[in-house]
Amino acid sequence: MSKAYEQSGVDIHAGYEAVERMSSHVKRTIRKEVIGGLGGFGATFDLSQLNMKAPVLVSGTDGVGTKLKLAIDHNKHDSIGIDAVAMCVNDILTTGAEPLYFLDYIATHKVVPEIIEQIVKGISDACEETNTALIGGETAEMGEMYHEGEYDLAGFAVGAVEKDEYIDGSDVKSGQVIIGLPSNGIHSNGYSLVRQLIKKSGINLNDKFGQHTYLETFLAPTQLYVKPILELKKHVTIKAMNHITGGGFYENIPRSLPDGLSAEINANAFPTPAIFDWLQEQGNISTDEMYNIFNMGIGFTVIVDEIEKDKTMDILKQLNVNAYEIGRIVEDSHNPIHIQGV
Repeated sequence: MSKAYEQSGVDIHAGYEAVERMSSHVKRTIRKEVIGGLGGFGATFDLSQLNMKAPVLVSGTDGVGTKLKLAIDHNKHDSIGIDAVAMCVNDILTTGAEPLYFLDYIATHKVVPEIIEQIVKGISDACEETNTALIGGETAEMGEMYHEGEYDLAGFAVGAVEKDEYIDGSDVKSGQVIIGLPSNGIHSNGYSLVRQLIKKSGINLNDKFGQHTYLETFLAPTQLYVKPILELKKHVTIKAMNHITGGGFYENIPRSLPDGLSAEINANAFPTPAIFDWLQEQGNISTDEMYNIFNMGIGFTVIVDEIEKDKTMDILKQLNVNAYEIGRIVEDSHNPIHIQGV
């Protein structure tokens, strides 16, 4: 059976080795609520162990887009798993939910155990950082679907929040303050354009760009916001949150605003990383459009009452987060967002 399968292009022994290699990384992420381990047909998590009276489950799934192509082309696979986790847990975090567990899906031309281990190490690093258990996944060898050396990566996360603490933006009102948490660069969106501009520029990705190389800058993993936000949530009443992903400011911030309200953003209130200036120059892109594509240096936003603004900033500072007051909520029935200073 195994020989016939191998002759069809699937190496099950490489799959076994990949599972063995990833096991030590997965073990780092296990929480007390996890029942069993890897290898079962279903991953199990005991909700009764949570200290919650009326838990609401919040789920999210995502990939890392064509940033993956950049990682594959340059044989750097150790941080792309962080992106996969971050894209999922940051999303569900916007509801106030604590991420509980994560599952990954890796589809590849051919299983190379060393590469799979690097990917899962990144996933495990992010899961450990956010106290999210990696409780399952799938690695599929699909030689007829992917070119040699290629793979795709996607993730799925589940979190929980007390029903009466669920955050949906319904309490957002005019006069409230928008606090921005810095990004770690481009994160995981806009890479079809980014790769096009890299090719157009003709740069050597191993050349220095500031303190890092271009490649390190482009592959810097998506920032994880779980720890500081869950701690902040214990001390202030958060009205809404946004994960700034594809569509930048224009698409993401209005998602948490009730009808008749608008976000007024001061683009001069926070620093824009130099990589965005480089992208804008290479593509001759208007500043307004840049805010419609990229995070521009702010990866996550929190909306609070004016009276809790200083407390919010102080707590984030204590958590070593360089947060910025980037705007306010105003009344406007026509434009859900205004960006000043662009």
